[in-house]
Amino acid sequence: MQEVFFQDLGIRSYKEVWDYQEKLLAENVAIKSVYRKSESAINPEEVPTIQHLLFVEHPPVFTLGKNGKKEHVLITDEQLQQEGIAFFHINRGGDITFHGPQQLVGYPIVDLEKFKTDLGWYLRNLEEVIILTMNEYGLKGERSAGETGVWIDTDDVSKARKICAMGIKCSRWITMHGFALNVNTDLNYFNYIIPCGIQNKQVTSLKRELGREVDIEEVKYFVKRYFQQVFGCKLLA
Repeated sequence: MQEVFFQDLGIRSYKEVWDYQEKLLAENVAIKSVYRKSESAINPEEVPTIQHLLFVEHPPVFTLGKNGKKEHVLITDEQLQQEGIAFFHINRGGDITFHGPQQLVGYPIVDLEKFKTDLGWYLRNLEEVIILTMNEYGLKGERSAGETGVWIDTDDVSKARKICAMGIKCSRWITMHGFALNVNTDLNYFNYIIPCGIQNKQVTSLKRELGREVDIEEVKYFVKRYFQQVFGCKLLA
């Protein structure tokens, strides 16, 4: 069973945590490089990379994936400043999304050579963690064909709504970035973008679906439980 070091970073700026992820990824890549240069053969599973799971909430920020389109931001740079929304064009997959208070953002920095070297498997597992968490609240989380993340009512295009966005980067099978689950998120911010570059689909939150505020600490508890269950790992404080 893999051990994964867990940190709840609280509320932190996007750039600070992005830099921290890059540092953790670079440290693991460096570890792999040392062992690859060694003369003795070693099983990739025995390379002592360090697994991490970070939880964080960000102040309002839009992030655009490496192949995303800036025109999916529907307001000007001046309006972004007026609204106090930061903007970053970043190195993950996916298009435009929003992070903000009362949204649970999870960043696994894990070595898939310790789990399974399959990005599709990894993303489906992240989705499963959120789907199982939603089950705790009596909500049916679903996958949408050809689209990453977790949705509700995918069988009706007019009702389909996204509750959790996902986008990752992977270097030498080390992951970074991750998922963003709307808990009590202010969904008005999504009116300023075309979320994930997908036209005419709604965004929702646990609060909107349940009609009440949700304890984000309770949500964290469930996500941690199911992350361990789905990935067959143990979280260490």
